[in-house]
Amino acid sequence: MTKPLRLTQVERKEISDTKMLEVAIDLIIEQGTAQLTLKDVGERAGYSRGLAGYRFGNKAGLFDFVLRSVGDEWLAELTSVTNHKSGYQAIAAALDAHSKFCEDAPKHVEAFYRLWFESLAPNSPLRPVIMGIHGRRHRDVMGWIEHGIEEGLIAPLVSPKLIADQFSAAVIGIVYQWMSDAENIEEIRSLHNGLKKMMKIMLVKAD
Repeated sequence: MTKPLRLTQVERKEISDTKMLEVAIDLIIEQGTAQLTLKDVGERAGYSRGLAGYRFGNKAGLFDFVLRSVGDEWLAELTSVTNHKSGYQAIAAALDAHSKFCEDAPKHVEAFYRLWFESLAPNSPLRPVIMGIHGRRHRDVMGWIEHGIEEGLIAPLVSPKLIADQFSAAVIGIVYQWMSDAENIEEIRSLHNGLKKMMKIMLVKAD
């Protein structure tokens, strides 16, 4: 009889991190960040009460992990759907993917943005993480617009920074509105489609 392969330490860590990520997301949604404890995360994930504390140090470390994990998950999807696209086509693909991400992984999106909004508190340790994620998003949108201008798809008078500012603010606003009624899938689709239409009006050159 063949002996089962033993997992490496790296593989075991990846599995435990995934389990604790899902538990942390559930607890953020169920209890809020104030009531969540590292002990609860470790035990509910099926590990010792001290593992989460050992792995993340404190709640700020855990929340940093959640933000980066969900952010990386979204970035991988965004990179895939916008590859070789520019201008409005990249914007539309990004919005379609974001709408689908909200539908397919609503808990991940909700937990991510709860932490995002809480990072606005004075002296929040999450602020640098959020600012880094926001900056990356902003640069991506500016890049799509700049490439669209270079390729003649967008009028040269369009301001990439202004469009990126408006786009980023609108997406955050859409999620904020959706979180008040997260079961309303039609609303999240409608809001994303509405933003697509506005972006098309602003970006697509008339023939």
